Amino acid sequence: MPERYEQRQFAVPPDAVELLLVRHGASMGAPEGEVPELLEGHSNPPLAPSGHEQALRVADRLAALPLRALYVTPLQRTHQTAAPLAERLGLVPTEVADLREVFLGEWEGGEFRRRAIDGSDRYRQVMAQERWDLIPGAESGQAFADRVRRGIGTIVAEAGPGAPVAAFVHGGVIGEACRQATASRPFAFLFADNCSITRLVVLADGRWLLRTFNDIAHL
Repeated sequence: MPERYEQRQFAVPPDAVELLLVRHGASMGAPEGEVPELLEGHSNPPLAPSGHEQALRVADRLAALPLRALYVTPLQRTHQTAAPLAERLGLVPTEVADLREVFLGEWEGGEFRRRAIDGSDRYRQVMAQERWDLIPGAESGQAFADRVRRGIGTIVAEAGPGAPVAAFVHGGVIGEACRQATASRPFAFLFADNCSITRLVVLADGRWLLRTFNDIAHL
C-alpha cells in the first residue's frame, strides 16, 4: 500500500510566535471646534460607547484562547479596549510605544476624519498615491514601517515561542504589518474594522505569515 499524504490544517511551528492584532474599538469623534487630547504627538480620544461594547465582544471571543500576554500602545483607546480581556485573564498589558498609530501631522485632532468625510482633494490624493507624507507634517511611510517592524520585533523577543499573544493596536499599524507580511501595496490592508482580529505568525527565521485579516465574526 503506497503512503498517503493527506492535507492537514496549518499548525503554528513550535519555534514561531503567533500574534493576534486587535484593532481598538470605535473612538469618540471630535466635536466641531474641539481638538481631542494629544499624547506624544498623536490624538488620544477615548472609546465611544459603541467601542466599549465592541471591547466586550472581542473579550468574549478571545477569553477562551490560551493567551499568555497582552500588549497595548500609549494611546488610551487601546488600553480601554484591552481592559475587559485583561480583567478576565488576570493579565497586565505591556505598552509598546512603537506600535502607536501613524502620526498625521496637521491632520491630527480629528482633521483626518473630517477630510475623509468631506472628500477633500488632498485626502483623495493621499488615498490614491497611498502616501502618509502627502499630509503636511505627517510621518513618512518608511519611518512608520520601520517602527512597526521594531514594535512587532519587541513583542516577539519578549514573548518567545509558545501560546499566542494579543496586541491591541491601530488600523494603520495593522495595515502596515499586513503590507510587510505580504509585500502588498502600501494601503492594501488599511481598512481593518474596529475590534477586528488579524493573525500574524512570525517564524524563527524572521519571515511573517499573514493567517487572517479583519476577522469580525464576534461582532
